[in-house]
Amino acid sequence: MFRALLVLSVLSAAGGALYAYWGVLMPPSMQPAPGRGDATPLLDKRVPGFALPGLIGPGFEARDLLTTRRPVLVKFWGSWSPTCIQEYPLLFELRNGRVEMWAIAFRDNRTNALDYLERNGNPYRRVAYDAAGRVASDWGVRSAPSSFLVDGDGIVRWHRAGPLTAEIVARELWPLMQRYGQ
Repeated sequence: MFRALLVLSVLSAAGGALYAYWGVLMPPSMQPAPGRGDATPLLDKRVPGFALPGLIGPGFEARDLLTTRRPVLVKFWGSWSPTCIQEYPLLFELRNGRVEMWAIAFRDNRTNALDYLERNGNPYRRVAYDAAGRVASDWGVRSAPSSFLVDGDGIVRWHRAGPLTAEIVARELWPLMQRYGQ
C-alpha cells in the first residue's frame, strides 16, 4: 500500500512539473496563440528552405511559397494515416471554396501515396513527396495530418496538428485566410 502511494505521488509530481513547463515555462514561440491553432516554432516566421520532387506533376520548394501572393494551406499527409482519411471530405469542400492547398506526402511509400490519391481523389493543387520525412521534420511535423497556413509572402500564420473539422475551419482558418488575402 505504501509503495503504491509513493509511486502515485511521484507520478503526480512529474505530471505537475510537465504541466508547469507546458503552461508557464515553455517559450512563447512554442505556446499556442489564441485563434492561431496549435503551437509551432514556425509561427510568424518564413517557411524553412526545402525543395521536393513531385508525387504528381512538379514538386515545389520554399521559394514557391514565398511568391504566391495569396495564402496557401500546406498539408502534410500520409496514406498510412487513418486521420487523413477522416478529414478528406472536408478538403474537397475547401478546394471547392477556392482554398489553395498544396500537399506534402511524407514518410510514405510512393506507390501507396499515388494509389491513395487515385482511389480517393486529389483535392490538392500541388503534391510533393518527402519520402524520408526530412522536410516534415524541419517544419516540426510529428504526425499526419498537419496543416500550415502560409501567407502570400511565405510566412507561417497558423498550424493545426491533427485532422481539420468544419468548426476549426470556420473558427480559426477561414478568418485568417480572409485576413491574408483569400
